[in-house]
Amino acid sequence: MEAIPISIRRRGRTRCLVSRLANGIRPWALSRFSAIPLVTETPPRGINVLRNNVIGGFNTGVGLNALLNNTASDNSAIGSYALFSNTTGLNNTANGAFALSANTVGAGNTANGYRALMSNTAGESDTANGESALQSNTTGSFNTAVGVNALINNTTGSNNIALGFAGGNVTTASNVICIGALGNNVDNSCYIGNIFGATSSGGTAVFVNSNGRLGTMTSSRWFKEEIKLMDEASEALLALKPVTFRYKKEIDPDRRGQFGLVAEEVEKVNPDLVVRDKEGKAYSVRYDQVNAMLLNEFLKEHKAFLEERGKVEKLETTVSRQQKQIEGLAAGLEKVSNQLELRKAGSRTIANN
Repeated sequence: MEAIPISIRRRGRTRCLVSRLANGIRPWALSRFSAIPLVTETPPRGINVLRNNVIGGFNTGVGLNALLNNTASDNSAIGSYALFSNTTGLNNTANGAFALSANTVGAGNTANGYRALMSNTAGESDTANGESALQSNTTGSFNTAVGVNALINNTTGSNNIALGFAGGNVTTASNVICIGALGNNVDNSCYIGNIFGATSSGGTAVFVNSNGRLGTMTSSRWFKEEIKLMDEASEALLALKPVTFRYKKEIDPDRRGQFGLVAEEVEKVNPDLVVRDKEGKAYSVRYDQVNAMLLNEFLKEHKAFLEERGKVEKLETTVSRQQKQIEGLAAGLEKVSNQLELRKAGSRTIANN
């Protein structure tokens, strides 16, 4: 082993003995008693690996030009040109050729796969698992892409999530979730593939609350308490004012005509009929509850109709009976009238004689 002593400052006092080995460089700090490691570092393997690294520690580089320009610590690069341009970025992990190759100051990134996070320069805390995942990302941070080409075109968007061959239409938007769908470049949006147009016979509607929790509406008695008939409570519907409207262009570019209610107006009638946002403001209408109230009003009207029909049927029965009575009386009168006519005819005959 060939040892070449050089001086490295550490708090102005410590000297190092650098031992050049066949498989890389291993620094050791000298004390008065023994030699202890100054920096725990995996020996680099490959041409130009960690070539310009001087002060960075706890780095691992395997592959052609991996971590070539690195001066920072706690990075791991396995693959040709992995973390090639990294200088001061910390805590990065790159597994795969060209993974994080353009990264310079970005920190806390994880890239697993060929060209994963290849264009990232300053983006932080990004996770890319899959070939070309987040390939175009430059400064976007806190993104998670799992799958081949997941979020492949994202450049500056942050806090995005893509699972599968997904998120391809997202470029600069943030807070976008794409699961098995290409999505759109719209902030604060969510896209899930293979749902639209797919029939789920025997299923139930899915609801989401202001915290983003998904779930279904349960109707079993097991989940309920204080059960009582709706009675007059549904009459609030009579004060609601259905409207026609169009969503703003940023929500619906096609500007299709819509039918429904205005949440703020519904809140004035019955506060329990609105869905609220995180700030407690009226956000939407609980149309499922409106439907239940409509059913109650229908049943009330149906009951009233049956009662009225019963009255009409009784009246018709009475009228029919009276009609028969009238007809009987008419027949009797006609008989009496005929008899009177006969008597009159007889009286005239006698008088003539």
